[in-house]
Amino acid sequence: MLEESTTPLAEAHDLVMFDLDGVVYVGDTGIEGVPEQIDRLRSTGAHVAFVTNNASRTPDKVAEKLVGVGVSASPEDVVTSAQAAARVLLEEHGEGARILVLGGEGLRVALGEAGLEPVDDPDGAVALASGYGPDVRWRDIMRAATLVRDGLPYVASNTDMTIPTPYGLAPGHGVLVHTISGFAGVEPTVAGKPEKPLMEETVRRVGGERPLMVGDRLDTDIEGAHAIDAPSLLVLTGVSWLEDLVAATPGLRPSYISPTLEGLFEPHPVPGRTDDGAVELGGWTARVDDGRLSVDGGGSDADWWRVVATAGWLHLDSSGTPVDLGDTTPPGPVRRLGAE
Repeated sequence: MLEESTTPLAEAHDLVMFDLDGVVYVGDTGIEGVPEQIDRLRSTGAHVAFVTNNASRTPDKVAEKLVGVGVSASPEDVVTSAQAAARVLLEEHGEGARILVLGGEGLRVALGEAGLEPVDDPDGAVALASGYGPDVRWRDIMRAATLVRDGLPYVASNTDMTIPTPYGLAPGHGVLVHTISGFAGVEPTVAGKPEKPLMEETVRRVGGERPLMVGDRLDTDIEGAHAIDAPSLLVLTGVSWLEDLVAATPGLRPSYISPTLEGLFEPHPVPGRTDDGAVELGGWTARVDDGRLSVDGGGSDADWWRVVATAGWLHLDSSGTPVDLGDTTPPGPVRRLGAE
């Protein structure tokens, strides 16, 4: 269930890790109010990190995009799945190891900066590293898959099945990983969210003892926070929405919920239960009758989401099936900016 914070989250955490698309920007457009909110967070002295599963871009390029949408950022604030993959490979094979690369510039740069030698020729390579790269050739994929089948260790930057593009959601790097692993019969070591390496690399690089993950996706951002036992804030400006939230199993549930990043600067109360089994908070009351959710009352949008999530999870845990949302409409403007 949700956790309580009697003080604003910005005061309770000294490291805030932000997912990018759906949290800070959508495509090439910054989300309204986010630059000011991040500046406000920095003024508290908290460490700020921007965490991305995208292995194709270098931290410099990511920081450049952030600045372009009005967010104060430097390359040192950015941690990528390519950097996490390089750390995994360095710890396993040591400095100077030859790593066969199947991916873009971001992966090659991360491997080189870690003291590894990225190569295109498999001769002498001790492992394969893959990441999203729009120019990866099919013949290189075939060769890599054959080598993995024959025993070459494989580290994948991430397993995201989709990637946002100007023409909509397209197949992501996870499709490539599935192709290689399915052919080879080998599961790779995965560096990106929701696995531990990227989250641990972020804490290592940026610093902080009380991290908070902020994301818009339950299956990467929130699950990734669970992997390192860190609390998380789900914002509703991106992909995960009402249907996803009430169907979330415990490993996908956020610690806190807020419609926007303004939730960083607010306390987070938790709903209570009434004698008849309803869930209430801040003027809202949620009930589940015959598997169907209903919400009555009034109050803040954030409290509405808290009572709905709690009622939905209680029903899911007791019945094994998600609640029926046929009578449920979220309050306020629909902010699914990151959804396709």
